[in-house]
Amino acid sequence: MTESSVAVDPPASAHSPADAPASALAATDSLTASQARGTLIQTLEQAVDAVVVIDARNCVTLFNASAEALWGRPRAEVLGRNVSMLVPRGIRAQHDSYVDANRDTGVNHIVGTSREVVIERSDGSIRWGSMSISKVYAEAGVLYTAFIRDVTHEVKRREERRLLSLAVNETDSAIIVVGVDGRTIYINDGFTRMLGYGLADMYGKVPSTVVRGRYTDEKTLEYIKARLAARESFRVEILVYDRCGKPLWIQAVVNMVIDEYGACTNMVGVWTDITNTKMHEVLQQKVLSAMAREAPILDVMMLICLEVERIAPEIVTSICSIDKQGRLSTLAAPSLPHDYISAVDGLVVGADLHACGITGLDGQPLVFADISASSCLAPFRALARAGGLAAYWSHAIRSSDGRLLGKLTFYYREAREPDLLHRRLVDVSLNLCALALEREASKENIRRLAFYDSLTGLPNRAFLIAHTESLLASAARTDHTLAVLFIDLDRFKHVNDSLGHPAGDTLLCEVAQRLKGCLRAFDFAGRLSGDEFVVVLSPCGEEEARALCERIMAALHEPVTVGSTTLTPTASAGIAIFPRHGHEMNTLLLHADMAMYQAKAAGRHRYAMFSAELNRVAQDRLKFETALRNALASDELQLHYQPQVCLSDGSLHGVEALARWRHPEFGVVPPDRFIPLAEEGGFITELDHWVLRRACRQLAEWRAQWSRDAGADPAAASAAIPHVSVNVSPTSFCDRRLPGLISRTLTAWGLAPGDLVLEVTESVLLDAASGGLATLGEVHRLGVGLSIDDFGTGYSSLSYLHRLPVSELKLDKSFVRELESDEGARALACAVMGIGASLSLDVVAEGVETDAQRTILLAQGCEVAQGYFFARPMPAAELTAWLRSRLAQSVG
Repeated sequence: MTESSVAVDPPASAHSPADAPASALAATDSLTASQARGTLIQTLEQAVDAVVVIDARNCVTLFNASAEALWGRPRAEVLGRNVSMLVPRGIRAQHDSYVDANRDTGVNHIVGTSREVVIERSDGSIRWGSMSISKVYAEAGVLYTAFIRDVTHEVKRREERRLLSLAVNETDSAIIVVGVDGRTIYINDGFTRMLGYGLADMYGKVPSTVVRGRYTDEKTLEYIKARLAARESFRVEILVYDRCGKPLWIQAVVNMVIDEYGACTNMVGVWTDITNTKMHEVLQQKVLSAMAREAPILDVMMLICLEVERIAPEIVTSICSIDKQGRLSTLAAPSLPHDYISAVDGLVVGADLHACGITGLDGQPLVFADISASSCLAPFRALARAGGLAAYWSHAIRSSDGRLLGKLTFYYREAREPDLLHRRLVDVSLNLCALALEREASKENIRRLAFYDSLTGLPNRAFLIAHTESLLASAARTDHTLAVLFIDLDRFKHVNDSLGHPAGDTLLCEVAQRLKGCLRAFDFAGRLSGDEFVVVLSPCGEEEARALCERIMAALHEPVTVGSTTLTPTASAGIAIFPRHGHEMNTLLLHADMAMYQAKAAGRHRYAMFSAELNRVAQDRLKFETALRNALASDELQLHYQPQVCLSDGSLHGVEALARWRHPEFGVVPPDRFIPLAEEGGFITELDHWVLRRACRQLAEWRAQWSRDAGADPAAASAAIPHVSVNVSPTSFCDRRLPGLISRTLTAWGLAPGDLVLEVTESVLLDAASGGLATLGEVHRLGVGLSIDDFGTGYSSLSYLHRLPVSELKLDKSFVRELESDEGARALACAVMGIGASLSLDVVAEGVETDAQRTILLAQGCEVAQGYFFARPMPAAELTAWLRSRLAQSVG
């Protein structure tokens, strides 16, 4: 029914020999022709195979029950219609030509042909049939009878066998089947591709006797034999060799084939090449795991060598590091002779380049197929021969940025060059070695960052304390004394301010070098922070500590050139002795620090030994600082106000707010004691903000009271107290939030910017790096007055004074005090008046206590003064009474 079918013999159950249909149609003694035809039709109807009969017009005249089942179509749907409806849609167009071709095959009553055809059922499913066609001559004309046997199952089984064979032979895995005696009876094409052996090479042989080699593990072979003898399935990894002798690692999975009686008939092995997996997953995983566990670098390198030698036992592995001077140092070489290692260690890359096995800058590997024939390895030839080494292959280990870190070497016990396995091992091992060495360098760098000062290279505070604690423990066991020196450079900030921070850094580095030059064998020096250094002298008593301290201070006092400037640095030092002054490092540091401050207070460039009195002073200082913090937090401080008087007419120029502290236990604490305490304690800014807010609030309250008394006349209220002056520390001016605080405070109390004057010291003007000048400019732009306090005692440069946004100069009381007796003081005061006049700045003289001083200042052109001669600082209520009294006197 289709020209593409493959002919097969018709089934015996479907039709008889060639002449059977003709004789069935002939007349017989017992049957008429009609009866014979009916018998034939009945026979065809009952046939097991499908029967389809068509006439000369290709129409179906018979479609038996088996055909109905095969096509899934009822005969009523088929009979009388063109047979093409039974042909798959894709080939219906060729059906009639196929039938016509069969008509011309002969003139016999029956002509048989056979082939496999595709059956497309009514539901669209596909089956296969083996079809034979007979050509029959009947009274009605030529009939074509097709007998179709359902061979779908056979076709599927045949296709499955084809695909199974294809899968078995096209897989990368090697498949081997052995009998119960362990001898090979089948191998697939993958086995031949992997190992090079054909079936003729393997048939009848035990596989292990063919693929074993020099370094195949015997214990693993014994394990395999035991499992095979026990008829047990198993999985194993083993080193085998191919037909050319190349080693490769395989994973063998062996399963038993059991028949229906439970007996083992065969064993099937599937071998997978895991050479790359062995390197990338096993070797790499083990090494990375070791690094993740923070294993020491020597352990990591030893692991790499051992794993390489396990994967490729014919290799002897060595890993060396190369330091900054180019010297070799063996990190791991478990199988290399010790004499050979000793000969290689210490060689210098460059001078001993060939001996090291490292080529030029390109870092290409150097291969010696035969060590005995290489002249450049002559010094090591005897050692290599004694160690059984014949060939040598070396690679440079380089960092990610190309730096030379070390070398990886493979040695061989026979003269040969590396194979593909070895090249893969090198690729993996080089990456792991580079990673481990770079990681070790990073760890060392992190360690240096964590424990060493990056500028000077000296140990930092953390390392200093940790190391000294171990020294203290040793000194305690041996009953030795130990000295801790706390050294602080004098006026170091002035170097940074005047010459810049790079100059300061240069000085610190020079100090560090000089300190190290003064140390004895077991002494130890470190940098705490800034310009603070610590020296630990061990062992050392008090007198020896004094002598060594004097030597160190003398060394530091030597001139040092910084750029174009020559400096002669000085330092102050404090000494604490273990165990007399403390038993642990933090205590000794604290006590040495106290002694250093004592030395600095005594005049700098000195040293002092810690004493109990210093400790008492420190305790009192801490007690005072705590009390001051509490007083500030609980609003226990007070403001007193001192009038500033116009000398020409005695009117009030303004008032200065001054902080006062009366403590229940300490009594009245003077400002010159608690203000420095706040500065050193780090809360002077909080104190400044409190004074600012309280002074503005008080000025607003005064004006509100004056307005009520003056009949709500704001001008009279403002004239009564024109402004309030507040001292602000340089630290507060470093805070860029100060202008915002001032603006919010003035707004909150309804004050104008001109109602407030901030008094600043000249240090704010000198410290450009701190940001104080920028803050000063922002405050000036608000409209707030600015006054330079204690003018003349600092380091102001007159060349830029006229560019500063200040409106007032305050002549320091030290000049005023000597006006009556010292011509020089009068000259300096007169000079300040001249500066103020020339720059249109008000000058306020402080500390006026006598009428004579007032007279001199007035004669010199001073317009404003304050001091005990006019009034002492007083609380707000007393100042109110003082103002009312003056107002009453002026009215009277």
